[in-house]
Amino acid sequence: MRLTMITRREFISLCMSATAAVSLADLIAPVVREALAAGQVNRPPVIWLELGSCTGNSISLDNAVNPSLHQLLREVIDLRYHWTFQVAQGDDATRAIFDTVEQDAGRYWLIIEGAPMTAEGGRYNYVFFKDGQLVTGLDALKMLAAQAKHVIAVGGCACFGGPAAAHPNPGGAKGVWDIIKSPPVINIPGCPAHPDWITGTLSHLAMYGLPELDAYHRPVVFFGKTIHDLCQRRQQFEDGIFAQFPGDPGCLLKVGCKGPVTHADCPLRQWNHYVNWPVKAGAGCIGCASPDFPDLMMPFYEHLPNVYTGSVKTNVKRLGKFVTLAGIGAVAAHLAVGVATGRIKRHWLDGTKPLPAAPPENETQRRRDQEEQEKKCIAKAKTQNRKLTKPKETWVGRLVRVVRSGGKDED
Repeated sequence: MRLTMITRREFISLCMSATAAVSLADLIAPVVREALAAGQVNRPPVIWLELGSCTGNSISLDNAVNPSLHQLLREVIDLRYHWTFQVAQGDDATRAIFDTVEQDAGRYWLIIEGAPMTAEGGRYNYVFFKDGQLVTGLDALKMLAAQAKHVIAVGGCACFGGPAAAHPNPGGAKGVWDIIKSPPVINIPGCPAHPDWITGTLSHLAMYGLPELDAYHRPVVFFGKTIHDLCQRRQQFEDGIFAQFPGDPGCLLKVGCKGPVTHADCPLRQWNHYVNWPVKAGAGCIGCASPDFPDLMMPFYEHLPNVYTGSVKTNVKRLGKFVTLAGIGAVAAHLAVGVATGRIKRHWLDGTKPLPAAPPENETQRRRDQEEQEKKCIAKAKTQNRKLTKPKETWVGRLVRVVRSGGKDED
């Protein structure tokens, strides 16, 4: 059989060459189609499960012109279950899940959109019925991931918790990779994830297997550089031209752009069918592809200088707030312990709290108290007068004064 499939290096070059003028799907779809026709690639069965999410990643993929959802479903994957895209409902829909698990164990791919909710045993998120019983997203994730060949987290919530895990996070939202360790989770972050990132990663998996991943399990081909490195306004940063307000010309760093700490190729790929993206339109990057999004990326329109200390990253203002809060917390804890043990109340009663003065018993006692008070005032005044009196000059002091005056001392 003639090998028609391009090399992995050539495939990655195609992914990285996608620009506003040429979509990724236009480039790789013929390659995938040819590999499928030659029998070199099989369309993998896919279960797309949505957990705690706004469905934004599915909508992003559905609204994309290139690559279209139609292209993805016909030319790359064999989608078996997706609660939004499928026609079947109820038991007919969920039956497709368990038929896939039974017939394609170890072959199917599990795509997760949305964050697993872990609080209260996952009861903040139910995803379907099984045998008349509600199944939580957390249980469904564990059950389906155990038999999957690949687990792919799509969107910021599925990858790192995202907005679903923002403070105070009552549902206990986490990233999928915090729960599933095997097989290793492939993270495609973003709020939402760019359609090219999804299609490109799935195509690489189908044709070449696991792509090169970074420390956060993101495909390096799409998340290998920072937005700041690829930004169209990078030259303005180098020239020291900074916007003073969103929408102004110039680098948006001083009005809150998080491009220097966010790894993604948004400037190269752009959005809305490769027309535009936030920074190009005058709004700073909010770091939605970052593992720290959104809590550590806020305030979005305030520049937060970061402090790097090896494996720990924070920022100066937030560090100061933390120290202040820690001090307040220590004082509050000290107060609480004092009240709980009765120590503070005891000191108040035993003398810390001043007692009210007793009234005089009669007129004689009142005059005596007044005379003692006047004596105290007179004695205090004499003491203050002695302090204000010029101290007697010593012979050493007088000698120094004469030397400094050049012998003109009149004394």
